[in-house]
Amino acid sequence: MNHSATRIRTLVFSPAIRIFHWLRALSILVLVITGFYIAWPFLVAPESTDVLVQGWIRFAHLICGFVLTAITLVRFYLYFFSRSDIERRSFRDVMSVKSWITQLKSYLWMGHLHKAGVYGPLQFVTYVAISLVALVICITGLVLYANVYHQGLGGMLWGSAAWITAQMGGLAQVRIWHHYLTWAFVIFVVIHVYMAVWSGIRFKHNSVDSIVSGYDYPKPDSHH
Repeated sequence: MNHSATRIRTLVFSPAIRIFHWLRALSILVLVITGFYIAWPFLVAPESTDVLVQGWIRFAHLICGFVLTAITLVRFYLYFFSRSDIERRSFRDVMSVKSWITQLKSYLWMGHLHKAGVYGPLQFVTYVAISLVALVICITGLVLYANVYHQGLGGMLWGSAAWITAQMGGLAQVRIWHHYLTWAFVIFVVIHVYMAVWSGIRFKHNSVDSIVSGYDYPKPDSHH
C-alpha cells in the first residue's frame, strides 16, 4: 500500500528568531502597560510622597526598553546576515505585482497564498514598517532617558540626545511622538494576532504554532 504524505514538516523560524519574537512581545506588553501608567500614575495620590510605586514602574519600563532596543538591532542584523534566507526571500514577492494580487485575492477567499519566503508581500511591508516604528520608539525612548539620567549611559548619549531633541522641536515633542508610536504598536499587535490566527484557520498552515515550534506543515505541492 502506497502512503504519501499530506503535509511536509518544514523548519520556518530558527530558535533565535522565536526567542527574540517572544521576548519582544513580552517587552512590548510591559512597555505599553508601564508607559501608560507613567503618563498617568493613578495608583499614587498627587499629594503623596510615596514614589516607590512609580520608581518600580519606571524601572520595569527602562529594563524592557533596553531589551526592546537590543532585540530590534539584533533582528535587523539577522535579517541581513542570518544563515537562513527565508526572510530575505520574502522581498522577491514585494517586487512582484503578481504576488500582491495573489495575496490580496487569498484574503478575499479567492485562492491560496503562495510565497517565495515566509512572509507575503503585505506581511513583509507591514513588518518592515513596524520594525522602523520600533526603531524610532527606541531612539525617542533613549532621548527621554538621557534627559533624565545624566550619568553613565545617559551621559554617553547626551550629545546625540540633545541634537535629536532640538531637531524634533523640544523634549515635549519627543514625548508626544513616543506616545503616538506606542498606539501604532497597540494597533499593530491587535491586527497581527488576529491575522495570525485567521491565517492558520484559512490556509491550514503558517499559523501561530510555527512561531512556537519553529515548524510549518505545508502541502507537498504548495510553494512555501
